[in-house]
Amino acid sequence: MDNSGKLKNIVPLLALLTAFPAFSTDMILPAIPSLAELWSKPLSVVNLILIGFFVTYGFSLLFYGPISDRYGRKKPLMAGIILYILASILCAMANGATALIVSRVLQAAGAAASASISMAMTKDIFSGNERQRILAYIAVIMALAPMFAPIVGGWILAYLSWHWIFIAQGAMGLIGLLGVIRTPETLKEPTIVPISKVMNSYWGLLLNTNYVVMVLVMSISLLPLYSFIAGSSALYINKFGMSEQTFSYFFAFNALALMTGSMSCLKLTDRINPKHLMTAGFAGIAIGAVLILTIGHYGPWTFALPMALITYSIGISRPPSNHLVLEQVHKDAGAASSLLIFTYFTLGAVGMWLVSQEWMERMQILGTITLVCGVIVFAAWILLQKRGLGSEHKN
Repeated sequence: MDNSGKLKNIVPLLALLTAFPAFSTDMILPAIPSLAELWSKPLSVVNLILIGFFVTYGFSLLFYGPISDRYGRKKPLMAGIILYILASILCAMANGATALIVSRVLQAAGAAASASISMAMTKDIFSGNERQRILAYIAVIMALAPMFAPIVGGWILAYLSWHWIFIAQGAMGLIGLLGVIRTPETLKEPTIVPISKVMNSYWGLLLNTNYVVMVLVMSISLLPLYSFIAGSSALYINKFGMSEQTFSYFFAFNALALMTGSMSCLKLTDRINPKHLMTAGFAGIAIGAVLILTIGHYGPWTFALPMALITYSIGISRPPSNHLVLEQVHKDAGAASSLLIFTYFTLGAVGMWLVSQEWMERMQILGTITLVCGVIVFAAWILLQKRGLGSEHKN
């Protein structure tokens, strides 16, 4: 079988690589309340193991994209995964909040190679409608990660210490590394300019108004999801009195809604205009926020169901959103993918920080964040379509 035949079969590997951040964040979620108690630290401090990961991850993406455009996808991807594995071992050896936060920063620097370069690889291998379908397939497979990651983390905590969560993540990194080693290089025409000038590709992207606007709108739509990730364990465990294992099942329920949304997108794309799916998804985010603010505090299910509507809405809108963003550029796919995911995670870290504060009751904070983001994104998307910026054209 030639390389092109082999590359058509690497979708599971691409999904695993893209799922690294979900595994890295969601497996530790059940342990956050107990870590706060163990170390006598407030949630705003313990959540730095999430926020520090997201911020470092986002900034590291900016380097991996251009490097992969210049030197190929395979070598920087392997280097990043090796760093991820080593940092996971350091996380497992941490004996306090500071040590774990620092180790998580290193882990994020390694994990950043996976998402940015794997998304660029999809542009190397696939094109047009085929790439949109592959992005939807990857989104479906990737959604399994936040479903099973907290469950695995919860059961690890039931029989072992939290340190074993990071040992499991290191094993996942090793599986990814072995897969990348067996994969041919996907970039056929590397950039020939010096790496210092390759970094200037970000300036070109920032001058692409359509790309920048689409990236911002799509990133704001994901901010409620990251806010939920950071606040979910405190809500379910502290507010509703759940065990770590029961929390993991409720979190998995919301992750199932995300996967169902991606599957719905995959099934409906051929029959419904993807832009209409995006419109419905953005509206669903705002509707779910209203429900959280009005009935969410009555019990775990009156919170979980509106949150499931929000995650479903994000799932159904994200694949066409990613596709539409990438359609705004015709070169520097690695840099474009990196800047896209950097914005996702940077704004996500802002949401994590906001929901960790004590300004008001935590569910009210989450509901307010989601409502504001949902209204902004829905209004901006309607305006973009009226101005023709939602079209698939390239600058």
